[in-house]
Amino acid sequence: MFFLTDRITGLLIAIFGITLYWFIIPNYVDSSQSSWLRPDTIPNATCLVTIFCGLVLVIKPSSHKLHAFSTICRAGLFFMLLAVGLYVMSLVGFVYVAPILALSLMLTIGERRLFWLTIGSVAIPFTIWLLVVRVLERSLPGAS
Repeated sequence: MFFLTDRITGLLIAIFGITLYWFIIPNYVDSSQSSWLRPDTIPNATCLVTIFCGLVLVIKPSSHKLHAFSTICRAGLFFMLLAVGLYVMSLVGFVYVAPILALSLMLTIGERRLFWLTIGSVAIPFTIWLLVVRVLERSLPGAS
């Protein structure tokens, strides 16, 4: 039964990636000549990885076990924080929300080492901002 579930899930993931690659990204990603990297390069690469991973799950299903209810609740909290954080980011902006969101997500998954909390909540959002806004000349929510 688990193997069939994995294969169906992998097939749905691969179909989702194909839909994104062939229909969604070509129709909804703007074309721009102001940068050396085309705007659809990273989304297309991500779709290809998604398709590949879905097909791997179809070919080689995982051997997994049922998770404890507390683990499922923590996963739900993680996704709820992510959804709320992304909504607030659309209102307030990436620069203000990303460090707080990253820190709260890292604490939710159990990270307690100060070094990694600092890297994840300060250095990585700053690097994302630097690469997207300054290098790729794209905008982030609320970024200037």
